[in-house]
Amino acid sequence: MNTPVVMMVIALLVLLFMKVPVFASVLGASIVYFVMSPGINSAVFAQQAITGAESVTLLAIPFFVCAGVLMNYTGVTKRIMDFCSVLTGRMYGGLSQVNILLSTLMGGLSGSALADAAMEAKMLVPEMEKKGISKAFSTVVTAASSMITPLIPPGIGLILYGCIANVSIGKLFVAGIGPGLLLCITMMFMSMCFASKGDAITDLHEARKRKYLPLRTTKMTGDMFWSSFKPAILPLCLPIIIIGGVRLGIFTATEAGAVAIAYSLLLGILYHDLSAKQFAQGLQETLTTTSSIMLIVAAASTFSWILTKEMIPQQFTEWMINVIDNKWVFLVAVDVFLIIVGMFVEGNASMIVLVPLFAPAAAAYGLDPIHFAMVFIFANAIGAFTPPMGTLMFVACGVTECKTKDFIKEAVPFYLLLAGCLLALTFIPIFSTGLVNLIY
Repeated sequence: MNTPVVMMVIALLVLLFMKVPVFASVLGASIVYFVMSPGINSAVFAQQAITGAESVTLLAIPFFVCAGVLMNYTGVTKRIMDFCSVLTGRMYGGLSQVNILLSTLMGGLSGSALADAAMEAKMLVPEMEKKGISKAFSTVVTAASSMITPLIPPGIGLILYGCIANVSIGKLFVAGIGPGLLLCITMMFMSMCFASKGDAITDLHEARKRKYLPLRTTKMTGDMFWSSFKPAILPLCLPIIIIGGVRLGIFTATEAGAVAIAYSLLLGILYHDLSAKQFAQGLQETLTTTSSIMLIVAAASTFSWILTKEMIPQQFTEWMINVIDNKWVFLVAVDVFLIIVGMFVEGNASMIVLVPLFAPAAAAYGLDPIHFAMVFIFANAIGAFTPPMGTLMFVACGVTECKTKDFIKEAVPFYLLLAGCLLALTFIPIFSTGLVNLIY
């Protein structure tokens, strides 16, 4: 590794440590490289930043972000929440079960873990507190369940990974369903069995002592199910339309984003809940969210070009193979590394920088690209949930005004659960590839 690259890496670490915004840190590090490499035309810096953000495939990001925002304004979230309440009404854990199931179903609408966490923290945590569920536990469940969102199609992480690693986004959409359902089921069980003091997993008796009781005691009737399902039918059809359309070749993953916007506008018209003012606010939110993501993409594109030019991925792959001769050990090492990185760096940014390094190495070990993608995305998400600087933790705590120390104390069992799920995804590829092999 030559001097300009070394100085670039040092500059990046220093800027991140100083809490400079991620995109500015990456750009600053890239500038250091170009300054110390006089033989390279400085115009390449701007060209790579612009080119990286110009990809047609990346249009899916603003499209799906816009669709998710408009869905919120059309009252879709409330309709799906009511449906979740009916389905989970007799389960111990109360509204925490609704929270988890809502994140699973909303993953196909919002596509963003941070957006999901912020929305549910505003909407559900106050209601959970009214039902006697502690603020800390409510905040933990909200942050943890939002990790399902990047895995359920059309998660933004799936789109970014597909673009960077040149993996079929359609296959990634399908692959994310298995890990998403695994997380949903295990978290609902965790919520049901949570201990009275929050420091261990016990039985249902302890859940009763904590007074996280069911929302109702009566059985779900057919009329009750249909009355809640009917308003939610159309919103719940969106993931089916997206996956079905991409699989059948009716439209690409990028075009699916435009279809999602058209569908959300149609729902707004049908429900009479989307005013001109709300539409304008939705576009403004889309612009803000997309801008932050694309700034990172543009900055990271320049950084990735430098890595490619210096043949860092190839050198890294060669070094990994020499040091680690077993693909499973490699996967565990990647898991640990990504969790640590995710504690300090925003997920999309770390993905853009690290995927060009790890994806070739994974291919050299003979790992299925779909399997590795799911492991990478999930491990990256766990980092965002983990102190000291996990973005999901800070977003949820910021909205609910929950103290970080209380959050961490309540989250310990969830950390253990997430570690178990990550190991399951790591060592049992069928969770990721089973549905893909069945459909494709």
